[in-house]
Amino acid sequence: MPVILPRHTDNQGVSGVRSQMKGMAGAVRNRAARFRWSQLWRTWPRRISLGLVLVIVVPLLAAGVALQLNYSGDPGDDTRTRGRDAIWLGHAWVDGRRNDRDLDAFAERIRGTGIKDLYVHAGPLEHNGTLPATGYPKARWLLDAVHRALPGIRVQAWLGDVLATEGPAGLRLERGASRAAVVDSARQILDAGFDGVHFDLEPLHSGDRHYLSLLDDLHALTKARGAMLSVASHQIDPLPAAHSVVGTLSGSPKWWSQKFFGQVARRVDQIAVMSYDTWMPLEGMYGGYVAEQTALALEVTPPGTDLLMGLPFFHEDDLGHHEAAETVPAAVRGARLGLARTDRGRERFGVALYVDFAARDGDWAAYREGWN
Repeated sequence: MPVILPRHTDNQGVSGVRSQMKGMAGAVRNRAARFRWSQLWRTWPRRISLGLVLVIVVPLLAAGVALQLNYSGDPGDDTRTRGRDAIWLGHAWVDGRRNDRDLDAFAERIRGTGIKDLYVHAGPLEHNGTLPATGYPKARWLLDAVHRALPGIRVQAWLGDVLATEGPAGLRLERGASRAAVVDSARQILDAGFDGVHFDLEPLHSGDRHYLSLLDDLHALTKARGAMLSVASHQIDPLPAAHSVVGTLSGSPKWWSQKFFGQVARRVDQIAVMSYDTWMPLEGMYGGYVAEQTALALEVTPPGTDLLMGLPFFHEDDLGHHEAAETVPAAVRGARLGLARTDRGRERFGVALYVDFAARDGDWAAYREGWN
């Protein structure tokens, strides 16, 4: 808005010459005042912008330094595989695109590693929670072949769907009929011979009581059948209430609260943190972030639940994932550091590899060298 300058007035009873001179002096002062105000007016937006930059950038720089420091240290040789690792496998393994030769090559690939569980994509679920039985026609072949070639390896059906939490379409967990249908889909998978069921439902907001209710019903089913119940989880708030702030500003909260993570972990046999797509721009920052996520998860995961930290076995460059930063070596080292600092002796701990069809030889080599 425009600046209104104060009106200059002469003193009463002053001679004409003096009044003229005073008027001239007043004019000079007015021009000086207008100059100062105009300068301030022109520089003020820049000062505001600079202030905003400082408010945003300084904390980010401090956080970056803290994450880099969190990536330092020696985790020790006792922070390696416990034989409880997992890998997400694509739909090609159950729809007929993979064959015996592919399985032989895969079996050779994972022998000597700590991989115990295969999350094989058998979905997705329909938005009403049902699962088309026609979606996994070669499941029996896969189950028999894996159990023959890789004794002791469990094959879990990976099921998921988009939730209607941030858009009009998707699975609605607030509907009791939908949750009941999801339980029936899990029963259908177990009837097909799978050793367990692994759920990945996104975007899942922190504190969702309907999700907790669903997990209670699912765990009752899997426990009665002697099967595994596993879930993929969002990351945990790196700062208190970060999920609330980000959710308010963007409508899409990225993190779960640590409390909610613990509530989920207590209801399942296995929880795998999707510790990638973190926005981290540098490898050291990403590794430090994974170390912090590992520590936060360990603090609230009960001893009877397997905790797995996700490894980025894929290669993309976008806002959420920087390939040069989110590397397998950084994720492995970060997980080991978090384990060493928080619960070094924990046995029910591992890593989960995402995903088989995007992995490169270098990813497998880094996993073997850094973790096994």
